[in-house]
Amino acid sequence: MSVNSQDVENNSKSMTSYLSPVVREIQPSGIRRFFDLVSGNKDIITLGVGEPDFITPWHVREACVYSLERGFTSYTSNAGMPELREAIAEYLYNSYDLKYDPKDEMIVTVGGSEAIDLALRALIEPGDEVLVPVPCYISYSPITSIGGGVPVEVETFAKDSFKLKAEHLQAKITPKSKILILNYPSNPTGGIMTYEDWLPIAKVVEENDLIVIADEIYSELTYDYKHVSFASIPGMKDRTLLVNGFSKAFAMTGWRMGYVCGHPDLIYAMLKIHQYTVMCAPVMGQVAALEALKNGLGEKDHMVESYNQRRRLIVQGLRDIGLSCHDPQGAFYAFPSIQSTGLSSEEFSQRLLMEAKVAAVPGNAFGGGGEGFLRCSYATSVSQLNEALHRMGQFVHKLKQG
Repeated sequence: MSVNSQDVENNSKSMTSYLSPVVREIQPSGIRRFFDLVSGNKDIITLGVGEPDFITPWHVREACVYSLERGFTSYTSNAGMPELREAIAEYLYNSYDLKYDPKDEMIVTVGGSEAIDLALRALIEPGDEVLVPVPCYISYSPITSIGGGVPVEVETFAKDSFKLKAEHLQAKITPKSKILILNYPSNPTGGIMTYEDWLPIAKVVEENDLIVIADEIYSELTYDYKHVSFASIPGMKDRTLLVNGFSKAFAMTGWRMGYVCGHPDLIYAMLKIHQYTVMCAPVMGQVAALEALKNGLGEKDHMVESYNQRRRLIVQGLRDIGLSCHDPQGAFYAFPSIQSTGLSSEEFSQRLLMEAKVAAVPGNAFGGGGEGFLRCSYATSVSQLNEALHRMGQFVHKLKQG
C-alpha cells in the first residue's frame, strides 16, 4: 500500500493548538523532570522520592487478595464503603478529637490528590484567588490554575521554622481571596503548626471569610509534638475541608486511597464531581484501607519511630557538613539551606547528582521561598543515608575549597 505524503504531513503536525491555553502554560513537575535524569542509574543514592521505603504490611495486602478471591470487584457507594467511612470517622475522633458523620460529611477518594482537585473545582469561580503558603507541595498551584483560579503565594521562612504567620497571610489577601490551602506537616520543609500557631491564622480566616483546604496527609508523621488539625480549632470545622489518606503513614502510596471530610453542603457538591469523573475509589483499595485502620496502627507507629531515628541522623549530618538545617518536626523531609555554597538550588542539585551521585530535589521546585534550599527525603535506609551524607560532605568541602 502506498503512503500519501499529505497524510504523513497531517499526522506529523503539532496538535498543541487544540489544547486549552491554561494547560499549555502549565510547566511539567520539576520533581519528575529532575528524576528522569536518575532513572536507571544504580550508582545514584536517591533522597528525592516522597514515599515510604516500607512495603505495605502483609496483612493489608492479604486482605486485598482475599477480597479478590471472594469476588469483591464491583463498584461501591460513590462516597465509599460505609464500613470504611465509619472506620475513618472513628479514627479521626480517636486521634484528633474530630467528629464527622460518615453518611454525609465524608468521601473516600482516589488518593488525597483527587480530594484536593475536587475541593478546588467545587469552590473556584473564575478569577478567585487561592492563597498557597510556600514552599509547598507542587500540585496546588497548577490544579488551581486548571480550575480557573489564581494561585497567590504566601511565603514562609526558615527563621520561623517555615510556619505560616498571620501577618504574612493578611498581607496577601485581596477582595478576590476565597480559599486558603494549608499543608502541615509540610512537604517539603517538614514544618508543623501547633495549636497556638493556628489561633492567629484562624482569626485571619474568619475575618476574611475564607474557606480552608487542609491537606494533612502527613498528620501521623510528627515527632516531638502531636499533630493539631486546623479543623479542630474553634470555629474552623465548617470552614475546613480536611484532606487525608493512607499513602504516607500506612505505606500505601500505590493504592491511591484518600478521603476528604467537611460540611455536608461542600461534601455534597464535591460528590457530584466525584460521581461523574471516577464513580468511586477502587473497592480493593478500600478493603485494604479498612484493614489498615482496623489492624495496622501498631505497624504505623513502628514506621514513625524509624523515621524519627533517621530524621535525627540526617539533620545532624547535614549540619556537620556545613549546611544549616532547621529542625523538621513532621513528614519525612529535611530542607537544608545551600546558600553558603554560592550556588542556586538548581545548580547545586545538578552538580550533586553528576559529581557525587546523590539525587535530591532543588528547593525552587516547590515555589517561592524554596530557592536556596534542597529537599532531602529520609525515607530510605540508614546505610543509604550515611553514604549520601558522606558523599555530600565531600562535595560541599570541594565547593568551599574552590
